[in-house]
Amino acid sequence: MKQMHIHLLLSCCAMAPALLLAQPDSTAVRLSTDDPVVARLDDLAALPWIQRSTFSTDTAAHNVHGFTSAQVPVWSAGEVQHRLTVLDERTPFNLIYNQPVQAYIDLYTVRKREMSSRMLGLAELYFPVFEEQLDRYGIPLEMKYLAVVESALNPAARSRAGAVGLWQFMLPTGKMYGLHADSYVDERHDVYKSTEAACRYLKYLHGLYDNWEMALAAYNCGPGNVNKAIRRSGGQMDYWKIYDHLPRETRGYVPAFIAVNYLFSHHADHNIYPIAPAYCAYEVDTVQVCYPLDLAAVAVLTGGTVQELRDLNPSFKLGVVPDVDEPVSIYLPKDAAGIYVSNEEAMRYSYQAARATSATVATDAQLPAIAQETTEKKHTVRRGESLGSIANKYGTSVSALKRLNGLRSDMIRPGQTLVVKRSPAKTTERTAAAEPGSNTEGIYHVVQPGDTLWSIARCAHRRGDRCEFVDLQAIASCAVSFYPQRGALC
Repeated sequence: MKQMHIHLLLSCCAMAPALLLAQPDSTAVRLSTDDPVVARLDDLAALPWIQRSTFSTDTAAHNVHGFTSAQVPVWSAGEVQHRLTVLDERTPFNLIYNQPVQAYIDLYTVRKREMSSRMLGLAELYFPVFEEQLDRYGIPLEMKYLAVVESALNPAARSRAGAVGLWQFMLPTGKMYGLHADSYVDERHDVYKSTEAACRYLKYLHGLYDNWEMALAAYNCGPGNVNKAIRRSGGQMDYWKIYDHLPRETRGYVPAFIAVNYLFSHHADHNIYPIAPAYCAYEVDTVQVCYPLDLAAVAVLTGGTVQELRDLNPSFKLGVVPDVDEPVSIYLPKDAAGIYVSNEEAMRYSYQAARATSATVATDAQLPAIAQETTEKKHTVRRGESLGSIANKYGTSVSALKRLNGLRSDMIRPGQTLVVKRSPAKTTERTAAAEPGSNTEGIYHVVQPGDTLWSIARCAHRRGDRCEFVDLQAIASCAVSFYPQRGALC
């Protein structure tokens, strides 16, 4: 039956031009100004790193139609329907065409074109993570587009109702699926943990209805509301037959999902191209830590920016890793992860020293030398172990283990000896004690919650004060902690 529809549509397309220059249909469905999908796209535009970014892309390879940069193509309804019919043949979802679907296609391809380009780029960072977990749980890979509908691929997204993160978990549902949340950490923002939780929840919902469109509706408004809609429709188990009985915002949910499937397959047909993010999935590495840590200090050590690390680690609400019982993951650019692992002892010392000494910034601190002379710690591989399990055991990363041991693949064998860590063999003591008779007075600042070394230095600069940090090691060892403390600026 689906093949017959394809042939009919192809013959229709051959008789009339598909690319129209006319105005959009005046009878089309109008999306509400408070539509949650529109709101998420607006939130994406407001992200600080989106505003700072100099995103660009080479469109030459993608512009198969030879569009001008300002051209906004409008395709006939028949052509759009044909494309969806072809997509429908390759997915377990029912990708139908109707006016609500067309309304969301217009949203993504006309009204919010720039945000669509950014989402296409962000997919390079997040989709590999989604696809790995979806495949693990036996869920169709097209479900990755659900996160586009939910959050516009913004891990910091928060709805009016309080749903948070890429997968928009409410607090009770998140806790039900193992996502921890407190004053310092909210794992609903964690890309990996929230994705696994979403897969478990979707698997449960599909088990209730044996229908992916119904599972999508239940993900948005809850199984209770879907069950009410089923009863009000006389027991119907088809999304489009219970459509009028669903909450208003859920009615647009599946049409938006179909529109996103269309966008990601046919963006070039609408003169829309990916705008690459700062990092792709393969350029980000994971480091396990089991001690308090300030991301500002990590940024100084690795040469990055605080905002960059907070963008990669949105689950740490205040930009700090609190004291934890179990190791937690922080996500760093690959090069930064290597620097961090090489200097991990210095980073661990820096936070502890700051708490023990009331954090005198860049003065009166005895500092460890940073990773110059080193000793090696080795591990003999046992049966059943993998690079991942060994990395977790020693609080390091898989890529760091491969780099230390010159491995080109993840394959290891029982009895193999691996270098698991190189740590400082010696420390040198440096003191910033003043010379006898010299002026030891400095300008002091009482650290407030949210302060970083950068914000303190910038404040001093605006006052016209001179603020110097002697070297990278001194800065790394004087991380600003998140409790009030008194420290000398210079």
